[in-house]
Amino acid sequence: MEDEYEFGFTEDPKFSVERYEEMIRNHDQYFFDAQAFENIIDYYIEKNDATKALQVVEYAKNQHPFAAVFLIKQAQLLVVTSKVNEAFAALDKAALLEASDADIYIIRGNLYESMDRYTEALENYEKALNMAEETDDILLHIAYVYQNMGDYEQAIHYLKECLKQNMENQDALYELAFCYDVIDNQQESIQFYQQYIDNEPYSYAAWYNLGNAFTKLSLFEKAIDAYDYAILIKDSFASAYFNKGNALVNLEKYAEAIEVYRQTFEYEQPNADTYCAIGECYEKLEQMDEARSFYKKSVRMDSKLADAWFGIGVTLDFEERYFEALHFYRKALDIDALNADYWFAIADAEYKLGHLPEAEIAYEKVVELNPLDVDAWLDYSSILYEQERLVDATEVIANAIKNNPEAAELYYRMVAYLFAKGDYNEALANLELALTSDPDKHYILFDYLPQLQKNKVILDIINRYTR
Repeated sequence: MEDEYEFGFTEDPKFSVERYEEMIRNHDQYFFDAQAFENIIDYYIEKNDATKALQVVEYAKNQHPFAAVFLIKQAQLLVVTSKVNEAFAALDKAALLEASDADIYIIRGNLYESMDRYTEALENYEKALNMAEETDDILLHIAYVYQNMGDYEQAIHYLKECLKQNMENQDALYELAFCYDVIDNQQESIQFYQQYIDNEPYSYAAWYNLGNAFTKLSLFEKAIDAYDYAILIKDSFASAYFNKGNALVNLEKYAEAIEVYRQTFEYEQPNADTYCAIGECYEKLEQMDEARSFYKKSVRMDSKLADAWFGIGVTLDFEERYFEALHFYRKALDIDALNADYWFAIADAEYKLGHLPEAEIAYEKVVELNPLDVDAWLDYSSILYEQERLVDATEVIANAIKNNPEAAELYYRMVAYLFAKGDYNEALANLELALTSDPDKHYILFDYLPQLQKNKVILDIINRYTR
């Protein structure tokens, strides 16, 4: 029989690993204390080598049969290798040896959570809470379970508890923002992050989430201030630059937005979304060559980014290159067939090319996808009116009014069509409706049918409402 060698926890972890590997090579039998075995197991876990880590666990269990830690390590590794039943069995054995080890219940909770068995997951996490010294991660897991159950109020409660335990738990900060987002309570979100920042003024994540909450309430100036603080604390925070850029776009400060978007490239690889956002800014500045250049960079990086293909189309449309624009609009539509904006652009380009049947089909699709788009209804009816299809034009406007009963411009357009059709009484009835809705927009009627400016009956009715 070969000699046994003993290695203890005073040894350098690297030395323990070398001795363990030497033992395997020599088919020998060395003795390691529990800490040395833990170091060796952790070494292989860090190397993402679960198979070797599990082999070490078997040696450790043989040499230390009453140490629950190795059964717990085994369970963790079995979870990674998707051997769920074996993981449960290892945890049961560990509980017999050391029932007060919180890790047993945390791992068991993880397993139940992954199986969508939320009640059992919560039971185990609650047990772990009473045993563990540091509980912020357990509280975070409980919050995840409540999120999965759709109970966001409870999730928020546990996330706040988590942050009381550990103010620097970044995951909890982001999850809290997500929960407030889902329940659409940005005011409470803002209140929480402002209080949090009073205690932790250097938390870049809190400033960032505060900026996002302001953005969702369209308070873009305040959002920019919050993003600036996040960037001041962590100047490599690419997401804060990107969201600041978006806020500047919403304020129509396109040149400033471009500069901020470009700053993200200093801290992360350029990506398709940022190129697309820069392209859109140049488009708004009517610098179409620059815009097209960035949209092309975007689709080269991500050929499935519909907005970038669409953007190329918009730049060509602006240059009255409608036939080319259509090609790119259709590429965008291939990716996102239910996008009403893409259909609208196609309808408009087809119309400008004189393709009225194609334009009509596209407009029909726009109002089907977005029946609240008043401009689409007006344009759709207009191409029917141009073809002297007055019955069809009035039908389209009637449908538009059903979907948008508050839109005065639809009533005025209806008046114009009814006059053109010769339905004077109905036209005057609709004129009263239009004037009741918004008397200041009566000019729409004369834009469409200038000859009505000489109609005394109409002028009298208008005067009654506009005096």
